[in-house]
Amino acid sequence: MLDPKFIREHPDRVRAGLKAKGVEFDVDAFLKLDERRRAKIGEVDQLRAKQNTASDAIATLAPAERETTLGQMRDLKTNLTKLEDELKTIEAEYDERIRQIPNLPLDDVPHGKDDRDNVVLREVGERPVFSFPVRDNIELGEELDIIDTARAAKISGSRFGYLKREAALLEFALVQYAFSVLTNRAAIADILKEEGLDLSDEPFVPVVPPVMVRPEVMRAMGYMERGGDEIYRVADDDLLLVGTSEQSIGPMHMNEMLAEESLPRRYVGFSTCFRREAGSYGKDTRGILRVHQFDKVEMFSFTLPESSRAEHRLFLALEERFFRGLGIPYRVLNICAGDLGDSAAAKFDIEAWLPGENAKQGQYREVTSTSNTTDFQSRRLNVKVRRANNQAEHPHLVNGTAFAIGRTLIAILENYQREDGSVEIPEVLQSFLPGITEIRRT
Repeated sequence: MLDPKFIREHPDRVRAGLKAKGVEFDVDAFLKLDERRRAKIGEVDQLRAKQNTASDAIATLAPAERETTLGQMRDLKTNLTKLEDELKTIEAEYDERIRQIPNLPLDDVPHGKDDRDNVVLREVGERPVFSFPVRDNIELGEELDIIDTARAAKISGSRFGYLKREAALLEFALVQYAFSVLTNRAAIADILKEEGLDLSDEPFVPVVPPVMVRPEVMRAMGYMERGGDEIYRVADDDLLLVGTSEQSIGPMHMNEMLAEESLPRRYVGFSTCFRREAGSYGKDTRGILRVHQFDKVEMFSFTLPESSRAEHRLFLALEERFFRGLGIPYRVLNICAGDLGDSAAAKFDIEAWLPGENAKQGQYREVTSTSNTTDFQSRRLNVKVRRANNQAEHPHLVNGTAFAIGRTLIAILENYQREDGSVEIPEVLQSFLPGITEIRRT
């Protein structure tokens, strides 16, 4: 949620940000509603003050004056009740309208309408060259008997899969790999030094969060106004399944006041995630690239406003370190304004090279993203930080994917495949898989 004062004082900047994101919203109508709301608040406060003054004075009045004053107080109460009801109606409309305004893009975000306008910042790693016909992840998963979508379809329908044998072990190796770096202060310090970032080397606190949240919590995170059709609902219990553990880690400090010296607070969560994949009919229906249920390692940080851009760079550097460590070629994209979600003010994606994609000609596909949501989510969550000068403000929140497990498995299978159909295990993962250096059909 944007700061109402900012909207009043900088309506042209809000209009420009909305236009950049391709969101239609009547700023002038909202400002008129804001004026009505503030005027109504003034009327209510004025009547309440009169009521309090009369209540304080009534004990000192003579009987005749007391009766007159009591009559006036009854009229005041009736008028106040009417005004409070009017204010409640205006407040409900105001709250609904302000929540329709997305976060505004930061000033250095590229202009553009959609993903075709995203800017490639760099390509890292050499794409593998194979002397044999390339297999895609679906063939490899079936031939090696480590991914089974056919049986999953019998049980759950399309867009589900079983991970078996080495694929299941690889999932937990990836989780351990991510946690071993993110919970290590020295590793964080090394990355900060490499990137030239002046930030705390505070490590990430590991978390296994709930995967079901209340609707008001999901709404506070900014996922209901647009994109709500992606969310699975548990109707009987009025709960929603998370599409990323960001949606349950961010609200951990909802309605809390944090101390300035306690920031940054960094968390790394592992959870199963659920997405309906609404609007993706016919896209990636085979395999485990686009599924309804998947596991993910997610990074999240509560940081001071002046540090959030650097924190965002740290998250990107961590994501790059993981994929360089795996030896998988990738590219980094700076996401344009028109392709940003409601909450994001800036976003970077990493796309891994998948040799088996695009009719086996190879293609880059998204495997991670990291976003700076500034104070948009913390304002909606009512999370504040008490500064050293005793002033309170909203911290900035940063999120980023360490590993989306399914897509990372695809990247490993396709980039590390051998002519005989076996797959080499990346060296960085072998220490988490004692005695396993390859995947081979037995």
